[in-house]
Amino acid sequence: MNCIEAMEKVILSLKEEDLALFNLGLNSRMAYSLKDRKGNFYMLGSMGLVSSVGLGLALNCDKEVVIFDGDGSLLMDMGIMSMIGVLKCKNLIHIVFDNEAYCSTGNQTTYCESIDLASAAEVYWYKTVIKVKSIQEYDDFLSNLHSLEGPAFCLIKSDTCNVKDFPRVALSPAEITERFRANIVSQGKP
Repeated sequence: MNCIEAMEKVILSLKEEDLALFNLGLNSRMAYSLKDRKGNFYMLGSMGLVSSVGLGLALNCDKEVVIFDGDGSLLMDMGIMSMIGVLKCKNLIHIVFDNEAYCSTGNQTTYCESIDLASAAEVYWYKTVIKVKSIQEYDDFLSNLHSLEGPAFCLIKSDTCNVKDFPRVALSPAEITERFRANIVSQGKP
């Protein structure tokens, strides 16, 4: 599956009130380039932590929290998957783009050809686990995105992209944080 099309379709399917968190590098740069929004939080310079931040947010708000993770990023902190499963956040959707490479640093292999992250999500008690390998499976996932029983995990197998094809996020970490916080507050009770 084409990584750009996959990212764009899921970003465009987000509701305005959804909170979306993107891991560093490629996912943040693609999201910023494709559809920057006040409900997007870009994790700059913190590989492996987007799922931890997303879990903390989901535990403390009623809004839908959508985590955009990469296979390499998730491999750095797979322990968070057990916490997500045990804490059973119904408002959390964890999307992992698995291209079997660390795209942000030169497409080195992540060994996810041999590691099945979707099976790990089942072991770690995610309520819903989906593995997408085709356009039809992806379209089915998108049409059900907001009705998935959480915590939900979706593994999207995709090709690699060149991080240099996307501009860097033109906001500082402080600006990202303040904009995201103001967005949550403006929508009323988190």
